[in-house]
Amino acid sequence: MRIGNQDPTEKLYLNHAESRYNEAIELYAKTGRTIQEWQINLLKHIMAINDDGLWTHTKFGWALPRRNGKNEIVAIIELWALEHGLMVLHTAHRTTTTRMAWERLAEFLDMSGIDDYDSLRAIGRENIARNGGRVEFRTRSSKGGLGEGYDLLIIDEAQEYTTDQESALKYVVTDSKNPQTLFCGTPPTPLSSGTVFLNLRAKVLRGETENTGWAEWGVDKVSDPNDRELWYLTNPSLGTLFTERSVADEIGEDKIDFNIQRLGLWLQYNQKSAISKTEWSELKVDKIPEFTGGLFVGIKYGNDGANVAVSVAVKTKDGRVFVDARDCQTIRNGNAWIISFLSSIETQAVVVDGASGQSILASEMKDARLRPPILPTVKEVISANSAFEQAVYKKSICHAGQPSLTEVISNCDKRPIGSSGGFGYRSQLEDYDIALMDSAILAHWACITAKPVLKQKIKY
Repeated sequence: MRIGNQDPTEKLYLNHAESRYNEAIELYAKTGRTIQEWQINLLKHIMAINDDGLWTHTKFGWALPRRNGKNEIVAIIELWALEHGLMVLHTAHRTTTTRMAWERLAEFLDMSGIDDYDSLRAIGRENIARNGGRVEFRTRSSKGGLGEGYDLLIIDEAQEYTTDQESALKYVVTDSKNPQTLFCGTPPTPLSSGTVFLNLRAKVLRGETENTGWAEWGVDKVSDPNDRELWYLTNPSLGTLFTERSVADEIGEDKIDFNIQRLGLWLQYNQKSAISKTEWSELKVDKIPEFTGGLFVGIKYGNDGANVAVSVAVKTKDGRVFVDARDCQTIRNGNAWIISFLSSIETQAVVVDGASGQSILASEMKDARLRPPILPTVKEVISANSAFEQAVYKKSICHAGQPSLTEVISNCDKRPIGSSGGFGYRSQLEDYDIALMDSAILAHWACITAKPVLKQKIKY
C-alpha cells in the first residue's frame, strides 16, 4: 500500500551529537499505538541534545496539512516530559483544542498502564501531574502565562499565535535550565490572525535564526487539487491515517483553501493585512459624492526606484475625504505624463515624496510654471501614514472601489520608519507597488492638513 512522503519538503536541522528521542518512542510504544517513520525522524531532531546535554534546538516548528497526526508528536513529548518531572505549558487558540490535547495525553497514560498521575479536568484549567512534573493546558491570551515558569512551552495551532500573545508567553521558559519552545500548526489561511508562525518560518528559510529547527510538508505555489502525486508529496500520513478517497472528497470550489489545508501552501499575501479588504470595502461609495474645496495631489516615487504613482484627494460636503488613484507608471516613462496631468487640473497643493525623483519633478514643475510642490519630511510622512490609518478606522475617508488600489491596501504590512515608533506600509503582493497606496496617503494628508483658503477682502 502506498504511503505519503516521509521526508519534509522544507527543513532546517542543526547538527547534534545525540538525541533523547528513543526514550520517548519507548514510552509511546507502551500505548500499543504505531508510530510512523516521519514522526520518528522529526522527534529525533526535536529532541536532539548538544555536548552539554541541552536541547540543540531551543525553538522548533513544524507544519503539515490537516489530519496528518502532527499533534501526536506533541503528546509523545509530553508523555516523556512527565516521566522526567518537567513543567510543561500547552497552549492553543481554542478551548476545544486544549481539551482534546488533555484527553489525548490522559488516554496515552491509561493505555500505557500508568495510573500514578493526578488529573484536573476543569475546562480551561486542565492539567496532568506526575513524578513532580506537570502539563498544563491553557487557551492563549495576551496575559496568559505571566509570572509562571516552565521547562517546555507548546504553541499548538501556531498559525493563530499573535505577537501580543508571544509577548506574554515567551518568557515563561526563561528560568528553566534547559528551555524549549515548540510550534505546531498548519499554514495560515487568509483569515488567520497570527503572524508569529509565519515570521518564524520566513526567518528560518532566510537563515536568520539561531538554535531553531524547522520542518514542513507543502507545495511552493498554487497547484492543481487533482494532482494525486502532490497529495502524497505533502501528506506523510496519506495511506495510513486517511485515504485517497477521503482527500478526493475534500476538493471543492475553493482551490486556494485546498492548497493551504491539504497541500500545505504558504500564501505570500493576505496574512493579516494591516488594513483588511472588509475594512476598505466598507468605505466604498456607490456614487461619487459632492465635493467642496480644492484638489490635492499625492505623488510617490517607489522606494525601489522602479515606479511613480499619482493619486488625488478632495473633501466632500459630508465631511469626508474622497481619494482616487490616477496612475502608476515606470520611472522610465519620465515625468511628462505627470506634468501634463497637473497642468490639466486646478490643484490646491501637490505633495511629492521619494528621493529617487522628487527633486527632478520639482524642477520640471517649476519650468512648467506650476505651483511648487510640498516635499514632506520623515516626520510628516509618519504623520500622514498614521492619519490615513485613523481615517480608515473612523470611516472619514471614502473611495470609488478601484481594484488596483483595493488590492494594494488590503494586502499590506506595516514597516517601521524612524526611531520613535513611526510606521509606513509595504506590499504583500509582488505584482503591486506600495507606491500607489503611498500616493493616496500623501494626497489624503495634504487634504486634511491644508489651511482654508481665505477670500481676499478689498475695502475702499
